[in-house]
Amino acid sequence: MGRGESVMSELNVKVGLIGKFDMLKFKNMSKVREKAIQAAPAREVSGVFPVNENAKALHPDFLELVIEKIIARNGAKTFVLKSADGKPLPYFRAGQYISLKLPLDGSLVTRSYSLCSSPREALSGSYEITVRANPGGFVADRLLSEKNVGDKIIASGPQGFFYYEDLRDKKQVIGLAGGSGITPFLSMARAICDGIEDFELTLLYGSRTEEDILFRGELDEIARVCPKFRVVHVLSDEEKGGFEHGFVTAELIQKYAPEEYSVFLCGPEAMYKFLKPEIEKLGLPERLFRRKLIDVTKTPWESEDYPQEARGREFTITVRQGPQEWTVPASADEPVLVAIERAGIKAPSRCRAGECGWCRSRLLSGEVFIPRENEMRRWADIHYGYIHPCCSFPLSDLTLEIPGEFF
Repeated sequence: MGRGESVMSELNVKVGLIGKFDMLKFKNMSKVREKAIQAAPAREVSGVFPVNENAKALHPDFLELVIEKIIARNGAKTFVLKSADGKPLPYFRAGQYISLKLPLDGSLVTRSYSLCSSPREALSGSYEITVRANPGGFVADRLLSEKNVGDKIIASGPQGFFYYEDLRDKKQVIGLAGGSGITPFLSMARAICDGIEDFELTLLYGSRTEEDILFRGELDEIARVCPKFRVVHVLSDEEKGGFEHGFVTAELIQKYAPEEYSVFLCGPEAMYKFLKPEIEKLGLPERLFRRKLIDVTKTPWESEDYPQEARGREFTITVRQGPQEWTVPASADEPVLVAIERAGIKAPSRCRAGECGWCRSRLLSGEVFIPRENEMRRWADIHYGYIHPCCSFPLSDLTLEIPGEFF
């Protein structure tokens, strides 16, 4: 017996009459297939594929939601949103947001709000967002005063990158929150408590007074039952036992930080500006610092590189969308997107902070100012003249080509 025959004998390999490649079987393969086809029932071939349906469910073009419940809080309201068809909503990572599309005074505007519910609730068709009063704001106060249980709302699917990633972040996270910036952290705390996320979160939450603390009961209860979550309340305008006093600083962070940690930050613009140099004192690698997208400034002229001669000036924007064209007024003190929406033009947008690129449009002529903290365009977009209207302030008359928005 040869060496090859010995190996095949040991492996118990069955060889056909003509060897490894049974040519007769191969020759008859087409007849076998034809017989199977003829025996199959004559029914319509489905064009629905599970992988496509799953992708559509997780990344929908838009969501139809209904306000199921409204919970009043101190200076804010939590809206419990259910899917209009009763089906599960797209799953999300704790820390992400949805963008609401709202018709107001003949305009169609978008606003993004962090999901504050646990991702687990999405499986039963429920999201929660919390809206805080914003005196002088165009949308928040209208939401608080005009929206009622049963009203329908159109929203995007979950968006954003402000979430824990174990390949990048340390197992210990120091969360820094201020005001309504608590909402993504509440979602994270709930996800940790539910066993969905696996990291330890110490939250330093800054408020003016004890009365101003949002979700205090919920946060304290999660901290009581979940050993992986801790909340430290920091009051700027009051000194009370059981609370830290003053502002969140590098010294305070180091007081509660372990040896290795990541820092997550979400709060108002003033908090970002104050904490930027404080966080630099910590000497953390850049990859260990995460911040939720920064809302576009309401005072662009305070930026170091803003051309002061443009402040307060009025311009016109020629907007092209397919075969349509409009000319609308615009202020140098407001983003281009605001002027477009005020004119009632349906323009795409989601994050409104330069991050997602959903509003990406081509600037055909003119000049704009983009705050450094919101400059997140790709090199190619900068090179070929594309801007994000949500965070671009006009410095001259503009001609802009924007994509269509069809829902």
